[in-house]
Amino acid sequence: MPHPEPVARRMYDLVEPLGLVPYFADEPDEALLALGLGSVWDAYFAGRAAPFGREMPAEAVHAVFYSFAPGEVARHIPRVWQLTTPEAALAARERGCVAGMRRILGDRAEDPAIARAGDLLLTAAISAPVVGRALFAALRALPVPQEPVARLWHAATLLREHRGDGHNVALLAEGVGGTEAHVLHALSVDLPAKDFGRLGHLPEAQLTAVVDGMRARGLVGTDGWLTPAGRATKERVEALTDRLAEAPYNALSPGELDRLVAGLEPISAAFRAVFPM
Repeated sequence: MPHPEPVARRMYDLVEPLGLVPYFADEPDEALLALGLGSVWDAYFAGRAAPFGREMPAEAVHAVFYSFAPGEVARHIPRVWQLTTPEAALAARERGCVAGMRRILGDRAEDPAIARAGDLLLTAAISAPVVGRALFAALRALPVPQEPVARLWHAATLLREHRGDGHNVALLAEGVGGTEAHVLHALSVDLPAKDFGRLGHLPEAQLTAVVDGMRARGLVGTDGWLTPAGRATKERVEALTDRLAEAPYNALSPGELDRLVAGLEPISAAFRAVFPM
């Protein structure tokens, strides 16, 4: 049922720390590298693109992932499928994520609250329509784990990618390209673009060209920071992302949503304490 107040931003704050486990915990990379992959970026692309199977070309993965610079995806896809299989990558990713979650949660991993939160979060996640959400739809087609920690992680990942698919729609609607999206985010938090993790490895000329293009559109000023128009663009992107992320939570009653929030708060806090957010 629709809720009287928007809940997507509040739920993002609670779900995102769980969804970051594949990227900030060591165990998922270790599990994927053990399959014979050559680097952590091999592990990233194999783990995240595995729901699409081995036949999806790099160009399509690039389109779905949206925010990588041209050519970055093609350095890993389809090469990683010469080293392992999507099925093995999916199993390793889940195994590593569960191990990382258990390490961070400690004794709380056996708390019945984990299962309760996972069940409610999964109810929300599987209720959302898949139309226009390619990565969410691919994940939605996978079997749901039964073990409580794995179930909680799976639900959080579904919701993170559901939101991410909507975020790409919002960026596209504003005419913000993939690399531009990282510049927009970095500058919105007063971080020079060259110091943002997903941009710092780019050749200086390539990053300069991206920023110059945003400057020509009035998003970045001569001082290198966002203009009022740039900040307004960022705010519209985030507002539309939130609106597009509301649908899953309409499957929960107000009481269920309250129980989910209360259950996730201490769980999420445990991850926020160890992840750089």
